[in-house]
Amino acid sequence: MRMIRLAAAIALATVFVTPAAAQISVFPANGEPMQMPPPGRQMKTGTGRIKGRLVAADTGNPVRRGQVRLSGPDVMPKSVTTDNEGRFEFKDLPAGAFTINASKSGYVAVNFGQKRPFEPGRPIELVEGQSVDNADITLPKGSVIAGRIMDEFGEPVADTQVSAMRSTWSNGKRRLQPSGRTATTNDLGQYRIYGLPPGDYYVSATMRGDRAQEMMVTEMAANVGVRTVSAVAAGVPEGPTAGYAPTYFPGTPNGNEAQKLTLAVGQEAQNTDFGLFPVRLVRVRGSVVSSEGRPVEGVMVSAAPRSANESNPLLFGGASNARTDTNGNFTLTGVAPGDYTLNARTTQIFTTAGDGGNMTFTMMRSEVVGGAAGGGQESGSIPLTVSGDDMSNVMIVTTKGATATGRVVYEGGSKPTTTNPIRISAASTDQDSAMTLVSGSSSVTPEGTFEIKGLAGPRIFRVSNIPSGWVLKAVKVNGTDITDNGIDIKSADAISGVEVILSSKVTEVKGSVKAGNDPALDYTVVIFSDEPEKWRAPTSRHIATGRPNQQGQFQVKNLPAGSYYAIALEYIPQGEWNDPEILERLKTKATSFSVTEGEVKTLDLKLDVM
Repeated sequence: MRMIRLAAAIALATVFVTPAAAQISVFPANGEPMQMPPPGRQMKTGTGRIKGRLVAADTGNPVRRGQVRLSGPDVMPKSVTTDNEGRFEFKDLPAGAFTINASKSGYVAVNFGQKRPFEPGRPIELVEGQSVDNADITLPKGSVIAGRIMDEFGEPVADTQVSAMRSTWSNGKRRLQPSGRTATTNDLGQYRIYGLPPGDYYVSATMRGDRAQEMMVTEMAANVGVRTVSAVAAGVPEGPTAGYAPTYFPGTPNGNEAQKLTLAVGQEAQNTDFGLFPVRLVRVRGSVVSSEGRPVEGVMVSAAPRSANESNPLLFGGASNARTDTNGNFTLTGVAPGDYTLNARTTQIFTTAGDGGNMTFTMMRSEVVGGAAGGGQESGSIPLTVSGDDMSNVMIVTTKGATATGRVVYEGGSKPTTTNPIRISAASTDQDSAMTLVSGSSSVTPEGTFEIKGLAGPRIFRVSNIPSGWVLKAVKVNGTDITDNGIDIKSADAISGVEVILSSKVTEVKGSVKAGNDPALDYTVVIFSDEPEKWRAPTSRHIATGRPNQQGQFQVKNLPAGSYYAIALEYIPQGEWNDPEILERLKTKATSFSVTEGEVKTLDLKLDVM
């Protein structure tokens, strides 16, 4: 993967370019990602426009210099700043559906049409030449969590990362995940997390890696009476050292004992003080050996915390990592007790070059495990349980992984002509790993074939850049349907005969909702399969949602043919519709229907509550 960093005189933006025909992500100066179209995608312009205002929810005053962003399927992402009256405008828009997001420091970021916390926004649909002049957005004041982080002696701890976390359904399990806001403690141990939507939060504190290592070295030197930061030069013993586990308010490493904070709009939860939980940190020594039995040099080894079981659904801190030496040996330091997945994989190395002007290019390349002698990219992982003692002789044997080859099959129409290459990915479906695993992927050749290398473990095949008017129907391996369950790859043997079937018979479910006898204009429609086993897949095609347009109509496309439930809810937070327990409750009040390939189904629903 390549990364290009563009430094202009006024603003900074970072552009990540993935391999051929993949999507591009742009990170503006405010750090929030926007998606750019893949190479070859033809962008459209038109004569439509969208205008509106940002106003503060508590005062009704204009929000000046707020950031407003627009995105749509056939336009480059656009960003504007509101004027002195809080006004914004987007011009030259083609026909289509657009989403708008607004933000300003100290306020909650809100999507157009969003009235409740963590609710999806509503699309603005334009016909050619249409002007929408009332796309107004109200920004509520953000809530705040503030306090101090201390050590076991009551002394302040600086440079600690503090996160506000929410319980969400993700990748097949309920987990606590960061809300997107973090803070770092100052020299007084103080932190302040601002701009939070109202809701329930848990607070976690994690010692940043560089600070944790500095404290360990200092303490080690002090233990042998040497006043220096160079513990190695001082001959410090390499036994367990003191450190801190990721800690949750009010001061526990146990997720079951974490205390929930409930915030109202604009509320400040002051004095949320707690101490870090001290633990013994250990070293993990081992080696990495390639599939050919050779030591592997220069490979990044990381210990990624594994997600906890159902009784403790919290994710713990970041991975500890190290690079192997010329003999394939590695040493992980500062590892807290717990359960991990020890990964050895290719790494990404940055090199920088400049042209002497305002442009700086930072290129990122992938190392090959084992180098030229290793025979190609390899990776490996093993489970690791760390107690209070140092560990040694841990061995990771890497494999080249399997190569999957196949072709794309078109049903119901001629092969589409497009300048936007289709891309096939094989993402990991390991629900127990806290670390997101990178998926293997490949562009489809003009002949309709593809090849994906380095695959191992449970994988599910998906398609991106699907031509308009086509939908994924099925993925088969030698005639066996693996579309939703995926395939568990246990060896490096080749997987041939993969068929990715695209169909031109696109389904569509549309309709309206009534609240009593009156049309409802603000709701979320949740559609889900009547087969509960399809709810539990990490990435289910059989669950979809829709929000109303300006006329109060909803539309959901590309559902697989089958039988479903549909329900219109006044409010459901983003992503909660993936929780099987919630769907089990909703199905008793939902409307049953079925849809066949290519069918357009119209539903008239009644507004309900969870």
